[in-house]
Amino acid sequence: MNMELSRRTFLRMSGAGIAGTAIGALGFGEAEAAVAAAVKPFHLVNTTETRNTCTYCSVACGIIIYSKGDLRKGEKADIVHIEGDADHPTNRGTLCPKGAALRDIVKSESRLTQPMLRKAGSDRFEPISWDAALDKIARAMKDDRDANFVTKNAAGVSVNRWLTTGFLAASATTNETAFATYKVVRSTGILAFDNQARV
Repeated sequence: MNMELSRRTFLRMSGAGIAGTAIGALGFGEAEAAVAAAVKPFHLVNTTETRNTCTYCSVACGIIIYSKGDLRKGEKADIVHIEGDADHPTNRGTLCPKGAALRDIVKSESRLTQPMLRKAGSDRFEPISWDAALDKIARAMKDDRDANFVTKNAAGVSVNRWLTTGFLAASATTNETAFATYKVVRSTGILAFDNQARV
């Protein structure tokens, strides 16, 4: 049985064990069994811990996602709990109300899990594959860049600008990923680039 214990779980289980042993040593043998039976089973036992970053604002708090289900055995991993990461230097285990509700957002029935497309003239969105969505975005960007790319300004100076498209990046990412995103966007010539964290 592979069981990873957090500090909190270890202290709870150790405390219950010490209390039971002390009661048994005092001659209350049956009391030890009663204490052990009354201990509520910890709901994070046999879960997998995954460290991640909160999906909200640019603070980028650290979170720990607990999931049940062994992917190696073909089981689907189901998120059962999300909490702040006590070892993360930004939030040190604390979460704001939005971060504390992350599990409800993951489990929400209205949460999008695939790309949706509303075709011209249609009144509803239809699901499409990720490949189709990325191909559509890439084609639209290529066509717009080819039609509107500015190589030289009025004075004849090389500027290599693409002014008709903007890019908005997410902030729930590492500094390295944000820097790579910035370099890729700027290399296309896009000037209208913004990020929630103001990269």
